[in-house]
Amino acid sequence: MKKLFASFLLGVGVWIGGSMALAQTPAAEPASAAAPAAEAPAAAAPAAAPAAAEAAPAAAAPTPKVDSGDTAWMLTSTLLVILMTLPGLALFYGGLARSKNMLSVLMQVFVIFSLISILWAVYGYSLAFSGDGNFFGGFDKIFLKSVTTETFGALITIPEYVFVAFQGTFAAITVALIVGSFAERIKFAGVLVFAVLWFTFSYVPMAHIVWGGGLLGKDGALDFAGGTVVHINAGVAGLVGAYVLGKRIGYGREAFTPHSLTLTMVGASLLWVGWFGFNAGSAGAANGAAGLAFVNTVLATAAATLSWILGESLHKGKASMLGAASGAVAGLVAVTPAAGFVGPMGSIVLGLIAGLVCLWGVGGLKRMLGADDSFDVFGVHGVGGIVGAILTGVFAAQSLGGTGGLTPDTFAMGAQVWIQIKSVLFTIVWSGVVSFIAYKIADMTVGLRVTEEEEREGLDISSHGETAYNR
Repeated sequence: MKKLFASFLLGVGVWIGGSMALAQTPAAEPASAAAPAAEAPAAAAPAAAPAAAEAAPAAAAPTPKVDSGDTAWMLTSTLLVILMTLPGLALFYGGLARSKNMLSVLMQVFVIFSLISILWAVYGYSLAFSGDGNFFGGFDKIFLKSVTTETFGALITIPEYVFVAFQGTFAAITVALIVGSFAERIKFAGVLVFAVLWFTFSYVPMAHIVWGGGLLGKDGALDFAGGTVVHINAGVAGLVGAYVLGKRIGYGREAFTPHSLTLTMVGASLLWVGWFGFNAGSAGAANGAAGLAFVNTVLATAAATLSWILGESLHKGKASMLGAASGAVAGLVAVTPAAGFVGPMGSIVLGLIAGLVCLWGVGGLKRMLGADDSFDVFGVHGVGGIVGAILTGVFAAQSLGGTGGLTPDTFAMGAQVWIQIKSVLFTIVWSGVVSFIAYKIADMTVGLRVTEEEEREGLDISSHGETAYNR
């Protein structure tokens, strides 16, 4: 705990030390998860010419108006993100579990999605996307107060209700991702208590800090669709959970093989399809940025799939279906923060790097850490998110085919990479501290670990009284 607290102080110190020198003008609005690229020109203009912005304030504030094309695309994107959670993530994780725990994994993902969707509407949206605090927003829109069919959120061409729904799916899948780290040994009640605490004190503030006008957004951090907010945030929480709960009975002595790679492949495929809503939908409009994010999501994922199975073949002599599916997810994770900021060739290189680094993350790094991260949440989402977030600062450069981020006229690779590194360090420390406290509170209230007898029997029967398969 002392080391964790020391790391927190170091991370905050590093961030504060460089933020003032490298931050862009505060007049620039930070990009939200729904429209970082779409808002980039509006954010860059005041930074490039503040005098002109002061001379013509009316021109800097276009009138909100519903665009049917943008609205249709964002509704579709919202559905796609739901698809990647239910059933995509559920089947991906469920196939990796042993058959006696299949249903428990499905149940955890399904119920977490339901729980977080409610909490998002009650207070999550307000704390993330209203107010101007550095770490939390405000209570202006608690219980969706003042949100109507006529209001607009961070996007000025889609109704606010659509923005609320889209962002709510991001919150739900982020919490559900953590399930893969402590699967097969956690109490269902413990999952729910942890989910509420972690959502409230890790996801919501990180969404505000990066996308809602908070600290990292003001500093100019680039995160198109959730490299820090979603993947590093969840990956670190998963690693902490693996340590807190301890290893599964028989870990290291028994073969914990996936019970259905067929379902895992189906789940990975649904994740890939749904991720187009995740990434291309984060353009916030049916525009060129959405098209760029769409292409990059195809290319980076394909490249990571190939690099993973190549590395696997060189190391083990064979390429596996599990490797291909894992590589695809690694590519999807890595391109998430970069999707609307890098060019197609940059996304290919990013995917190639991510596939190999995440392969090491679930192998060599996992052995070094000594944690029983059941389905490699940290090795894929944590490591892939770190790689993607940092390399976004590299491949966003115009000289490498990128867009120049939020301030193309003043983009500097070195400065942007440093901003990205600070955002990564901040996220690791924030999520690590909050996760540890949330797990401990859950353990002290309802308990985290099932009994040895229940674990051996399987959580399907011991926690839910039913099985995924009837013999």
